[in-house]
Amino acid sequence: MSIEKLIQACIQNIQNKVAAFMTRQEDQHASVMQAVLVSQYHLMKHSLPPTALPKLSQVGFKVYSQFEEDGLLLFIFSLIGAESRRVLEVCAGNGRECMAANLIINHGWEGLLFDGNEAAVAEAVNFFAGHPRTWLHPPQCIHAWITRDNINELVTGHGFSGEIDLLSLDMDGNDYWILKALNGVSPRVIICETQNAVPAGIAVTQPYAEDFRLTAEQMADGFLSASLAAMQKLCAEKGYRLIGGHGYGFNAIFMRDGVGENFFPEVSVESVLSNPYSLHTCQTKWPSAQKHPWVAV
Repeated sequence: MSIEKLIQACIQNIQNKVAAFMTRQEDQHASVMQAVLVSQYHLMKHSLPPTALPKLSQVGFKVYSQFEEDGLLLFIFSLIGAESRRVLEVCAGNGRECMAANLIINHGWEGLLFDGNEAAVAEAVNFFAGHPRTWLHPPQCIHAWITRDNINELVTGHGFSGEIDLLSLDMDGNDYWILKALNGVSPRVIICETQNAVPAGIAVTQPYAEDFRLTAEQMADGFLSASLAAMQKLCAEKGYRLIGGHGYGFNAIFMRDGVGENFFPEVSVESVLSNPYSLHTCQTKWPSAQKHPWVAV
C-alpha cells in the first residue's frame, strides 16, 4: 500500500471514530481523536504534494456544526495554520450548533458570538459556562441586532479588530450587506450561507432591510440572503477567493488571497453548486423566487 493510501485509510478510520463518539456524545474522546486527526493532516502536509491531499469533499464531519463544516474547518486550519485563533460568528444561535463551537471547545480558540435572539444568547452563555472545556474562559456571547451601520462598532467594541482566523456569517437575510460593511476585522477564512435557489451565473441579493425577519413564505420559495455568485463577487472585491463549500452547496468557504493558495486553489461557483441538492433546489424554487425584487450586484 502506498503512503498516500495508508494515510488516507488512517484518516478515514479516525473520522469514523469521531462520528461514532459524537453519536454517543462522548466529547472528551472526540477531542482526542480530533487532535490525532490534526497530527495526521500535518504529516500529510509535510510529506505529500498538495495534489495528493484529500479533497474538501472527503474530510467533513459534524461535531457542533449543522452539517460537516467542523471537519472542513479542521482540515483547512490544519494546513494553513491558525494564527490568531480567533473566530467571529454572526448569528451563532444558542452556541450548541454553530461554526465556532468546535474550534472554541476542542481547539482552544477565542470566540466572539453574536445573535439577535436574547433567549438563544442566554442559552449559549449557560452552555459555554457549564462546559468543562470552556468554563474558565468562555467565548463572548453577545445579544445584538446586527445592522450594516453598527457591525464594526459592535465587533471592535468587544475587543476584536484586525487579523482574525475565521468569520462565520449566517443571517438568513442581510448577509451580503453586513459582509460588505464589515471592515473592522480581516479574517483569513470566511464561511457563509448563500442562497442556492439562484442559478450559478446570477449575482443577486435580497434588498437590505434593517428590521428583516425571515418568513415561512421566503424560506419556502428561496427569496432570502444572497446568491453564491453575489458573495463570490463581493469577496473577490475584498481580496478573497472561493475554495469550496459543504456537500449541499449553500455554505460556501472563502480564503484570503495569498493564504494557502498551494493547498486551496480557487474553484468556480458552478462546481460548488453542482451537487444534487443545489441543482434540485434551483430547479424547483427559482421559477418562483426570480419574480421577487432581487438586487443585482
